[in-house]
Amino acid sequence: MRAVVITRPGGPEVLEVRDVDAPQPGSDDVLVRVRASGLNRADIHQRTGGYPAPPGSPADIPGLEYAGEVAGVGSNVHGIAVGDRVFGIAGGGAHAELITVPARTVARVPSTLSWEDAGAIPEAFITAHDALVTQAHLARNERVLIHAVGSGVGLAAVQVARAMGAIPYGTSRTPDKIERAMPFGLERGAAIRDASELAPVAQDWAPNGFNVVLDLVGGAYTPASMAVMSNKGRLMLVGLVAGASATLDLRRILSRRLTIIGTVLRARSVHEKAAATDAFARDLLDGFESGALHAVVDRVFPLAAIADAHRRMESNESFGKVVVVP
Repeated sequence: MRAVVITRPGGPEVLEVRDVDAPQPGSDDVLVRVRASGLNRADIHQRTGGYPAPPGSPADIPGLEYAGEVAGVGSNVHGIAVGDRVFGIAGGGAHAELITVPARTVARVPSTLSWEDAGAIPEAFITAHDALVTQAHLARNERVLIHAVGSGVGLAAVQVARAMGAIPYGTSRTPDKIERAMPFGLERGAAIRDASELAPVAQDWAPNGFNVVLDLVGGAYTPASMAVMSNKGRLMLVGLVAGASATLDLRRILSRRLTIIGTVLRARSVHEKAAATDAFARDLLDGFESGALHAVVDRVFPLAAIADAHRRMESNESFGKVVVVP
């Protein structure tokens, strides 16, 4: 099969499309012919050498999500047949023509979705749903602050918040992304280029503080977010594009009884990934089927142009998901 291979740590130029041995499904696995796969920041970090693949995943083939047709099933797999349309998350290996994944971690692709749309959904929406609903216990009418709201996870979080009856607000570095996020359910948004600009707009939006913050950037945004949270607020730390360190005022955590939770999907056990996928499917698949929820695709790149796909993501100009197709 053809697959993207990271030949060595470095820039997009180290990515090559090569012929490699096709994976073989184990007894509890399914083999999926990949039709589309979203690109994620973790793929960038793996390419540069800063985020190695977890045990059991290909060390040099990136790709954390996939959508495609079942091409084979293991001897212990029941209820899934060759030809079924499925999607889900993986530890790696999705930027290829074929991938094997545990059968417990797949979800069925709604019939209304194109492959490109389906490939843009799993990582963004499972991450957003798991963080906001499963872990932060987001409730109806609560106010949610979402940083990097024009990203794939950010736009998914806006829609998940609305689906749960909450009110989403967001920040981005550019005003056009705020404007483009509004049709997906964003209540209000602001373009800020520094975390110090957050307090005035947050005071206007939520005078009593935000109940939940989805922090996709980290760095100075984390303490700035803590300063605009309500009593018993929950901060979900998902990304670190603004930096991996910050100085926190521990008194604020104590006095407001804040909860700070760090979360990742990639390194979780099969059981945990299956649980997150099942919860996503339970709460959101009907929304995609009905058209209430939407994949947001920035651009689609063929596998042979994977370096250009990485450059697009690194430009920070993308809105929604960059998608790769074989």
